[in-house]
Amino acid sequence: MTLLHLNRASTRVRLENRDNPELYRDIFPYSKISRVEFDDIFLMPRPAEPMFITDTTFRDGQQARPPYTVKQMAHMYDLLHKLGGRSGLIRASEFFMYSQKDRRAIEACRAKGYKFPRITGWIRANVDDLKIARDMEFDEVGMLTSVSDYHLYLKLGLDREKALQNYLKVVGQALEWGIIPRCHFEDITRADIPGFCLPFAQKLMEMSKDSGLPVKIRLCDTMGYGVPYPGATLPRSVQRIVRAFTDEAGVPGEWLEWHGHNDFHKVLINGVTAWMYGCAGVNCTLLGFGERTGNTPLEALVIEYISLTGDDDAAETQVISEIAHYFETELDYRIPDNYPFVGKDFNATSAGIHVDGLAKNEEIYNIFDTRKILNRPVPIIITDKSGRAGVAYWINQYLGLPVENQVSKKHPAVGHIYNKIMKAYEDGRNTSFSNKEMQTLVRRFMPELFGSEFDQIKKMAGELSAGLIIKLAKECQIMGVGDDKYPCMREFVQEYPFIQYLYLTDNRGKLLSAAITDPAYQAKYDQLPIGYDFSNRQWFIRPMQTGELHITDVYQSQFTGQLILTVSTAVTDEHDNITGIIGADIQIEQLLRRADAIEDDVAQDEDE
Repeated sequence: MTLLHLNRASTRVRLENRDNPELYRDIFPYSKISRVEFDDIFLMPRPAEPMFITDTTFRDGQQARPPYTVKQMAHMYDLLHKLGGRSGLIRASEFFMYSQKDRRAIEACRAKGYKFPRITGWIRANVDDLKIARDMEFDEVGMLTSVSDYHLYLKLGLDREKALQNYLKVVGQALEWGIIPRCHFEDITRADIPGFCLPFAQKLMEMSKDSGLPVKIRLCDTMGYGVPYPGATLPRSVQRIVRAFTDEAGVPGEWLEWHGHNDFHKVLINGVTAWMYGCAGVNCTLLGFGERTGNTPLEALVIEYISLTGDDDAAETQVISEIAHYFETELDYRIPDNYPFVGKDFNATSAGIHVDGLAKNEEIYNIFDTRKILNRPVPIIITDKSGRAGVAYWINQYLGLPVENQVSKKHPAVGHIYNKIMKAYEDGRNTSFSNKEMQTLVRRFMPELFGSEFDQIKKMAGELSAGLIIKLAKECQIMGVGDDKYPCMREFVQEYPFIQYLYLTDNRGKLLSAAITDPAYQAKYDQLPIGYDFSNRQWFIRPMQTGELHITDVYQSQFTGQLILTVSTAVTDEHDNITGIIGADIQIEQLLRRADAIEDDVAQDEDE
């Protein structure tokens, strides 16, 4: 929407097919830092209407970290919907479609039935890849259509005319099959905008008109060379790239997306600039994950959208904290403490706020009501001005203690910690205490608030062995019971020798079959013959009662003397009736030595 009456004459552009690539060596000298050129031509902002966000967490975002599992992608897709899908602010999410795991993830997300984010695909620009999208019934697919001479001449070995014909052929086939093509103009900030990009875009608009389907364009700032400065020139000016497509090539703003990278720390401002000058979509990833320096952080763009529009209802912003928690706990990603909106200290200050003054002084130092908007209280940074109340507040807030377990400033251990802090300042310290330093002090004087290393080992051992025993229960269900009951059990203990003793009972607790890892213990385990009654054991009773996995505490094996824990779960038939219980005695020390390999096995099994 604009108040200005626009009635420009149409501009005719033509393809310039060069013998040699245009590498803009005056702007991109390579042996020196790239330059920004200006010509003093200023454009008026003309914000896109509507403005929206698209997501590439599961495509570009996976190129910068270990691949997500199907289960993780399905949950993150839920979070995207909850954050901005209900309003349509987060309009689409992009997926790979090449592997079986990719396809299972797409199926899992489609099954949720959300209108937004729409599930779209990504392919290379060839008909064979397009057939995959057609067979998977995609109604929109992004395709890699590189546009800079760096890519065309130096990477693909094509001139501009040949590349254009190849691209148009795939686009035409997509339209014929009823698939909306989204052409990714890769490396656009090093491309010849009038000599290749605009003629390409005009051809796409002609094909769109003939077919009656939209043809979308993603403007990909692959190397992060885009700049938001007024008066900057092509090919680096974000404003002028967007306006060239809308005003000269006739591309509707709603068919345009900006996809940026953060190589020069401009990824957020460039995306917002694209919005402000007529590009409707900005492509992002959760927490900015993407190859090299990453993409526009989706959570940052959500906040920026609300700031620009005043539309507080467009997103459920508290989900941003939920996303951060998921990345740290489920995906084991350490978010930097000072990372905006989600870092532990992003809204903290060392300017002397202490707990007694939080209520009246919070707004002085806090960017907005982070408790309401992000479900994040204001953390306290400990200095010599914090007092005992500040120490107690830090402990309760940082450790997330429930109300009934919170400590008061009168707690003797709080006094010991406070005295240590004050002694440091008396000795000349003039900086605040970091979270790590505070955690060390609290662990020293209040160890009961932390699980012991042994507790952590037990937890890890339980989680690792749980995934394996569930996997085994599934395999044994498939194998069925015959004369040689569950031969998969013998194979399993050979693959995982830290399983000291593996056993299967019927639903009355009678031993049906067992496998022993170390033959040296065979004589001792002969005390447990087939038919032995285990019905009074907790590892049998609990899964029979709940149908769920059960993990015992650590104990010493009476047969081997090793520290072990027992993991057990129900074995069911095709109607989910419990037919028996399968259990494993796990040697903890041996298990932990193979922790990394086991995690890989379990993750692979989840994906399958």
